Amino acid sequence: QTKWDEHDNQTRLAERISSVNRWKETLDKCLADIDTEIDALAKVKEAAECALQAKNLPLDVSIECLTLRESRRAIDVVRDPVEDELHKEVKVIEKAKRELQQRVNEAFKELCLLEEARQQLSCDHRRKMEALEIDRVCLSLNVNSPNISFKVNPTRVPDRTTALGEWEQNSQSTKDQAEAEMKASTALREATVLTIAQTNNDLEAQRVATEFALRKRIRDLERAYDELKWQEQNTLEEIAEMEEDIRHLEEDLRRKTKDLKVAHTRLETRTYRPGMERCRDQVQYGLTDEVHQLEGTIRALKLKLAELQDALDALYRQLHRLQTDIGYKANSLMLDNKCMDSRRKLVVPAEKFVPEVDTFNRTTN
Repeated sequence: QTKWDEHDNQTRLAERISSVNRWKETLDKCLADIDTEIDALAKVKEAAECALQAKNLPLDVSIECLTLRESRRAIDVVRDPVEDELHKEVKVIEKAKRELQQRVNEAFKELCLLEEARQQLSCDHRRKMEALEIDRVCLSLNVNSPNISFKVNPTRVPDRTTALGEWEQNSQSTKDQAEAEMKASTALREATVLTIAQTNNDLEAQRVATEFALRKRIRDLERAYDELKWQEQNTLEEIAEMEEDIRHLEEDLRRKTKDLKVAHTRLETRTYRPGMERCRDQVQYGLTDEVHQLEGTIRALKLKLAELQDALDALYRQLHRLQTDIGYKANSLMLDNKCMDSRRKLVVPAEKFVPEVDTFNRTTN
């Protein structure tokens, strides 16, 4: 009977060692999986942090463009499509930064939970290694072993002894908790990679829309500038023609004034004729008619000259308005071209790394 009891206990020990060893191997696999998951999540978290950092440049550029365009003057200070797209771009970037920051925070929390689960696995694994070592020593003992002896009350139940079902449940719970965290981590990694890609796509689409509006605005300004320059040239030509006409009129006026002086002098001089010689002869009538005609002509010339002078003043006022507007357009063109130059640094995305979502088989028991 004693031999049978010893044989049964030997068998039970071997079975127990096998059972604990299976759990140890399960925990080995689970530890390897969770280490892989921690490394993968850390890489994705780093990628999200890089993507978050990379959003600072486009935000700075957008704000720089908005600040530059505040220097537009007078009529060019308008809320145009470029302004709308730039404000929209700032909102898109800020939204992307919030989403990425949220993913970074979630990844940090999940890494803490994974580390905690790994700690539980490692602790359970270590206890099972110690238990295996003890049971293997027990299995190796026989009547010829040198270190066997009587012990005081060996059949006592040690403190904090657990039932077999409780032991099994504890190991299963530790494994299940680790797998649940790994599953949550995988979902978070996939969501984070998707967020990185989505924010990059949103920002790129907005960049294209903003620069399209900016290029269109530059073309419109160039057309307006060219039109104003053409009007300026025409106005300058009209001014030159009108000034030439005024010079001719003034020359005519000077000639007519001299002619009038001659007629006046003749009439006045003939008043000194003696006695009966001061008759109203044909010369007198002719000179009088000439004076009247010259005075009428001079009045007409002066009126025409005044009209031309008013028209010339109007042309100069128009020229001033044109040149002022040309200055505004040139300033706006310069500012928008500066914006385009500043935005060239955004053509190559700052973040290129999009980590792959790796998958691996989870532990099953």
